[in-house]
Amino acid sequence: MDPRTVSGQLSAWFSHRPSWFPDVLLALFVTVIQVQSAAIAVPLEPVSNPVSGIGYALLIVSGVAVAARRRHPVLVFLVTAVASLVYFGFDFPDRLSYLGLFVALYTLAAYGDGRRSLMIAGGGITVLAVGWLIAGADVEPSTAIGWVFFRIGASVISTTLGENVRSRRVIAADAQERAELAERSRDEEARARVDAERLRIAREVHDTVAHAIAIINVQAGVTAHVLDKRPEQAREALRTIEQTSSRALHEMRAILGVLRDGDEREPYPGLDQIQELTSKARDAGLEIEIEQAPPVTPLPSAVGSAAYRIVQESITNVIRHVGPTRVTVALEPGIDALRIRVIDEGRRTPTASPARTGSAATGRGITGMRERCRLLGGELDAGARPGGGFEVNAHLPLAPMGSRL
Repeated sequence: MDPRTVSGQLSAWFSHRPSWFPDVLLALFVTVIQVQSAAIAVPLEPVSNPVSGIGYALLIVSGVAVAARRRHPVLVFLVTAVASLVYFGFDFPDRLSYLGLFVALYTLAAYGDGRRSLMIAGGGITVLAVGWLIAGADVEPSTAIGWVFFRIGASVISTTLGENVRSRRVIAADAQERAELAERSRDEEARARVDAERLRIAREVHDTVAHAIAIINVQAGVTAHVLDKRPEQAREALRTIEQTSSRALHEMRAILGVLRDGDEREPYPGLDQIQELTSKARDAGLEIEIEQAPPVTPLPSAVGSAAYRIVQESITNVIRHVGPTRVTVALEPGIDALRIRVIDEGRRTPTASPARTGSAATGRGITGMRERCRLLGGELDAGARPGGGFEVNAHLPLAPMGSRL
């Protein structure tokens, strides 16, 4: 057979070997070492009885038990400890007879459950130490008592090494868990940002389309009414419809540009475009008065964009639910906040336009405006006025929420 084939088969077998295979090899190694060392004298060892059949049997039992060390660490420790006590009780020589015990102590600490395993190991070492000291009380020469203390010290060291390995394994597992948790947190944060971006885009689309459709609807009604009698006015209404639809498409392209690859994105509308917004509303039949004070400090782009959308949605609601009326838009920028008030006087005649329903105050438009305010840490209040009409009040802080904490 080709040596390379044999080597490949052996490599494949070792890579897929059973989990118990290393422990069986270790058990055979420990058994052979313990049995072989029993027949080899060691210098300066205490005077002892020659190893008999019982001694060899105890060495074999304690060595073979190592094969089950990871599946039954406590049982293996008990077997090797009892074998050690009986072995030294017969006054057999030390040599390497305790190798299986040291492996069992190491395994008990390394693969146990922490505190409970250490308590078992500590109690077992205490019992072993007492038994070994009693068995070695009349050791000759007296200086050979050091072998007993060597067993005790080596037992403690084996347990300490096992606990060190277990602690490192626990620390590594905790680090891995924290890394996985951090990765999940990053994924959840990324999903939350995606959801927030989708909500923002949906809100922008709603505001843009709703405002444009409201103006187009009013102008289309005017066109149909005056087409035969006043063609010039009808032509002007059609021109307004064209400009409004063109503007809406332009804003839609700017909003949806965030979904495309590329760095060239148009800025979102802000307070500098309020005049253009109100001029379109005047074409729809509204009498709009703008009360705008110069800003005390430069307005953040997010605040300016939110203010524009709030005014736009408020005017759209007036066009939809009231019709031609007088509207006052007040923009009052302060040192730390921007206040917005949009007030309409209500319907002028009962048939001038469809009646305003509760949806005006509770529908998606008002909800969207309120969400915009909350995202910036502000507040919005909207409701009917006691003397008639409707009023929207918004308060937008100029500083981000995090900087005010």
